[in-house]
Amino acid sequence: MGITYYEKDRVFKLDTPSTTYLIGIVDDENFVGHMYYGKRIEDHRLYHLMRIDEPPYVPSKNNRDRVSFLDSFPMEYPTHGLGDFREDCLQVRTKEGHTAVSLSYVSHNIYKGKTKLEKLPATFGNADQCTTLELVCRDFVLNLEVVLIYTTFEDVDAITRSVKIRNCNKEDIFLTKVLSSCVDFDNMDFDMITLHGSWARERHVQRKKIGYGKQSTSSVRGESSHQDHPFIALATPNTTEDTGEVYGFHFVYSGNFIAQAELTQFDTVRTVIGIHPMDFSWRLREGEVFTAPEVVLVYSDTGIGGMTRTFHDLYRNHLIRGKFKDKKRPVLINNWEATYFDFDTEKLLSIAREASKLGIEMLVMDDGWFGNRNSDNSSLGDWVVNENKIKGGIKYLVDEVNKLGMEFGIWFEPEMISPDSDLYRSHPDWAIQIPGRTGSLCRNQYVLDLSREEVRDYVYESLRKILKSANITYVKWDMNRQLTDMGSFKLDAESQGELYHRYVLGVYELQERLITEFPHVLLENCSGGGARFDPGMLYYSPQIWASDDTDAIERLKIQQGTAMLYPLSAIGAHVSDCPNHIVGRNTPFQTRGYVALAGTFGYELDITKISQEDREMIPKQIEMYHKYNDLIRTGDYYRIANYAENHQYDCWQVVSKDKNETLITYIQVLARPNHHSRRIRLKGLDKKKMYRIEGTNEIYSGAALMYAGINIEGLRGDYQGKLIHLVAQ
Repeated sequence: MGITYYEKDRVFKLDTPSTTYLIGIVDDENFVGHMYYGKRIEDHRLYHLMRIDEPPYVPSKNNRDRVSFLDSFPMEYPTHGLGDFREDCLQVRTKEGHTAVSLSYVSHNIYKGKTKLEKLPATFGNADQCTTLELVCRDFVLNLEVVLIYTTFEDVDAITRSVKIRNCNKEDIFLTKVLSSCVDFDNMDFDMITLHGSWARERHVQRKKIGYGKQSTSSVRGESSHQDHPFIALATPNTTEDTGEVYGFHFVYSGNFIAQAELTQFDTVRTVIGIHPMDFSWRLREGEVFTAPEVVLVYSDTGIGGMTRTFHDLYRNHLIRGKFKDKKRPVLINNWEATYFDFDTEKLLSIAREASKLGIEMLVMDDGWFGNRNSDNSSLGDWVVNENKIKGGIKYLVDEVNKLGMEFGIWFEPEMISPDSDLYRSHPDWAIQIPGRTGSLCRNQYVLDLSREEVRDYVYESLRKILKSANITYVKWDMNRQLTDMGSFKLDAESQGELYHRYVLGVYELQERLITEFPHVLLENCSGGGARFDPGMLYYSPQIWASDDTDAIERLKIQQGTAMLYPLSAIGAHVSDCPNHIVGRNTPFQTRGYVALAGTFGYELDITKISQEDREMIPKQIEMYHKYNDLIRTGDYYRIANYAENHQYDCWQVVSKDKNETLITYIQVLARPNHHSRRIRLKGLDKKKMYRIEGTNEIYSGAALMYAGINIEGLRGDYQGKLIHLVAQ
């Protein structure tokens, strides 16, 4: 069993295949303390790690310095207002206006398997795959029950944490801060790794030394955001892709978050992550339960790459669901960059006819098919087919595409409403807004109040009607603006602070309804590109559009940061036209294909207008996709070189689980004059196996390939690429 309670010593030991996490119950007041997290050990009696035999001692021995104890003890779930001045995880407001909380252990339950989190996405596993601990604590003054939930996995070095809070008092209690996880470390001169960016340049990696005080990454935009990502990692100073220690924390949530590291006066580092407390409150009536979203914890002593592969395996096996979980996705062509809003049935069919000849398997109709939507200034919410464009109706279009041997997909932006729409004219109160204030527009649209059941029902029935009307097998679900003007006509004054979270719960409910009723539909999430690329969305859709920037060179940095946490099968990636519509860069069609191969792979261009040379390359690229996708979708990912750091070239590798096959992708960003070939050392192979480089008679041992390396001759010109495929003999 992955979790053991040593009753005599009052220690909980949580084990994964290679890691251990220890929790100790301390003193007469049953404080829950964090002992250890790291490489797997067999010991459990490690109370010295909590320093309870040093001044200021536990309160039962030295109550005169209770505050000093609370301000230095490594609390497993620190609370507010009684003496711990570091970042806390739980704060309340009572009817008297008090905010303090104190928790004591009262009981626990250990069981095989993992229960679902109510209304929230979360990892899953059966009784043979994981073990769960529910550690029950109580504040006896507030009569508040707090359950700390931990799950360990048998097949992957991950631990998940979440929290449930129950009000056992007759009076309402307002939760004003509920984070999901805290871990205290002795500082090992840690660096902090986070992911940052903006629209069209999401998830660029940032690494910096942790200094005294609080350093955080966060979003208060109502979504996980383009700008920041719900992830933080602590890495020892010399940690690389392959060596060193790293602790990763990833929040399974799609709304406001904070992830923070705090270097304290005693050289400890407190790391917390959870829902951002800004503008958050939740009224908890008697008997009601609030469930906090899940956090995934990963420790690796084999560098950042080891952390990456753990996240990949966990998400592929214990988060992604549905028909497409382990299935190759169809090669699609999306008409957005081909036509924008200027299309009709015949234009779409002309694209489909040419695409079908070349082996493309699906046509996706993007924005502009509904209402009076001829620009992004109207009609969101009016999910009725515009038959002036889609002549003959959507069923006719879909049937004609199906006759070509292709599937059909469609774009929605279900969460939004345009001021110029029949829906807004009928229900202006359905938009999130503050009465009396001029609404803040973004992309000339407002956000629907998905905290309201009638709004969710309208949205769902609108989508359902379209999906029932024709043979549609793919949905791109977009969300093109942040949340502002936070006010709901249905929430009273004491509940307005619930709107951010209720909105996210509404999105989750809608997507759960969609994939339950239409399990054959491939759902791809999108949010103005990559603004909501997070584990919460991955629970509902097996792939997410990584960025609106499809430039192959910009995608190197975007996909590198994304692949640090997410399997390549989840990364929406297309070959688009050149000059690229975002940056204006020209890159070879072949290189664009190589970069998109490290993702779902598809096309976003007007296939009727591209050059004959590029057109002839499409069947070869599709053949390449079908040849390598099983490996890319299921294999282990290794980062060999990082263009964001060396500014010259990029290189990554995927190795099959049985180590019999590997694919290396090499992208030369800038050509070099008067240089020898570039030597790269491969990773993840079986050192005793012999591997043949496909297309040659060259055979080398795994040891030679990893320790000595291979040479890649300089390619002529900037932005060139090369694939190297090796198979064990």
